[in-house]
Amino acid sequence: MEFLRGVYAFMQVSRSSVSHVKIDSPVFRLHTNATVILLITFSIAVTTRQYVGNPIDCVHTRDIPEDVLNTYCWIHSTYTVVDAFMKKQGSEVPFPGVHNSQGRGPLTIKHTKYYQWVAFTLFFQAILFYTPRWLWKSWEGGKIHALIMDLDIGICSEAEKKQKKKLLLDYLWENLRYHNWWAYRYYVCELLALVNVIGQMFLMNRFFDGEFMTFGLEVIAYMEDDQEDRMDPMIYIFPRMTKCTFFKYGSSGEVEKHDAICILPLNVVNEKIYIFLWFWFILLFILTTLTLIYRLVIIFSPRMRVYLFRMRFRLVRRDYIETIVRRSKMGDWFLLYLLGENIDTVIFRDVVHDLSIRLGQHQHHRVPGIKGDIQEA
Repeated sequence: MEFLRGVYAFMQVSRSSVSHVKIDSPVFRLHTNATVILLITFSIAVTTRQYVGNPIDCVHTRDIPEDVLNTYCWIHSTYTVVDAFMKKQGSEVPFPGVHNSQGRGPLTIKHTKYYQWVAFTLFFQAILFYTPRWLWKSWEGGKIHALIMDLDIGICSEAEKKQKKKLLLDYLWENLRYHNWWAYRYYVCELLALVNVIGQMFLMNRFFDGEFMTFGLEVIAYMEDDQEDRMDPMIYIFPRMTKCTFFKYGSSGEVEKHDAICILPLNVVNEKIYIFLWFWFILLFILTTLTLIYRLVIIFSPRMRVYLFRMRFRLVRRDYIETIVRRSKMGDWFLLYLLGENIDTVIFRDVVHDLSIRLGQHQHHRVPGIKGDIQEA
């Protein structure tokens, strides 16, 4: 618990030095903030347990030093007997997956090689999850932070407030209908976040030899069924007891084979991490898919933009919103929506009001089309 408090305190200090301006959606922040923090925390936890504690303990003989056997089995991997996972523990086998590999008939051997790479893989995953945010911050270029001009606080002199609102209004007026590409680049970043989480599932599936894709479903099914009649998927993918074969020269120069049983306490942590990540990735996939559908609706339905804007900013009159949507494009709506997320609500209402009036009084920003109808983006 102290370790987690330290990580949280570190993240709070880091966040305090970063601008609090919202430039993305909550679902996007789940990818680029929450998931990155989770993966880095898991990576540090596994690294601490792996390199500070003893990640593997093997039963050894007097002929082989304990450190030598443990290090060898950790580096060269251990293995389990697949046929032994379904046998009854305590009578047929000492532990699921541990059995005499010299039994009758061919036996399926499953090598466990991944555990040396878990900490590095988790950190690499965190980098991949942060990449869409890094890309969007580069493309966004601090536009929202520059435009709000501390209007999110709303506590300033009337002269200063009036001047800042005028500057913001002038920018919106002069750059109307030039923000589509800027908005589409953010939508591309959201699409990349979805591609990333799908790719992460396949990456983990490859990492665990094709066992990760259905991992969560198998855990749910195992918890609902009789445990004696089903293989525990967590023990199958993350075995806690494995076998290791060590070869060395004997006193006469002949090669001697030493069979050892190894306990992997680190896998108790690994199985909890990856069962959580499986459900977390599925949740991100569902939420991001819904978000992209929502983006498509916004792009192709100006009337939905009016409705959403009205639902989010209650102080703004509907006729003002309809005027702006009719005379602008989707990118302008997206910019205004982000500004509304950051600016004081009363100030934002005044800015939208003034922009709507200016659009109603001037015609050079008119979008070609049928008069009176809300135009497409």
